[in-house]
Amino acid sequence: MIVTMASLNLADTFITFLALLGPQKVLLSFARVSRTLDVRSLRLVAVATAATTAVIGILLALGAPWLASFFHITQAALALASGLVFFVYALGLVLGIHFDPAESPAKALPGDEGVADPSHPFRSGFRAMLLPFVVSPLAIAADLEESLSAAHWRGRLVVAGAFALVALLDAALAVVFAPWLRRTNENILEVLSRLLGILLAAVGVQLFLGGLASLGVLPSGH
Repeated sequence: MIVTMASLNLADTFITFLALLGPQKVLLSFARVSRTLDVRSLRLVAVATAATTAVIGILLALGAPWLASFFHITQAALALASGLVFFVYALGLVLGIHFDPAESPAKALPGDEGVADPSHPFRSGFRAMLLPFVVSPLAIAADLEESLSAAHWRGRLVVAGAFALVALLDAALAVVFAPWLRRTNENILEVLSRLLGILLAAVGVQLFLGGLASLGVLPSGH
């Protein structure tokens, strides 16, 4: 029974992170970065950013209780803040407003913010993927919120493991599809981005309702 529950928890947490930091979001950013990078450089950036993302996610998941205590943050407050951030971000996607430079339509030139520079492919590519992937506000907020909801170290290890698995999955798919990402039509990327916004909006509302339930404003079963 214990093994079954641990597996179920890992699966549920993995799906949560998959919705917020999965290929459907990250590959959109890689597709736009790929317009100024060759395939080899894009693959190097994908592996490096995924490894960094996994390390940051693991550290935050394991250190969430200490961070919450240090900054005097409750789980309910984090859930409310995360829900608002998710909803605002998702609303921007649905309306065609891109907050992350790497997710903006391909209008900028190499060297601009969020655009990879082919003369410095690794450094500029890594920088362009910082906000949408390496330190994604959505993923970090979800990582902390999930970790704080865990009652013991085992639960936090499950959160850390699920986060790392999603980051590695993103890297694997970026490496595999690197030759085709730069050929993706901009209109297709925009449609996928707006569909993703609807999903993130639902996640944001759910988190916000969970925060209200934790505060006793709504019934816990709402």
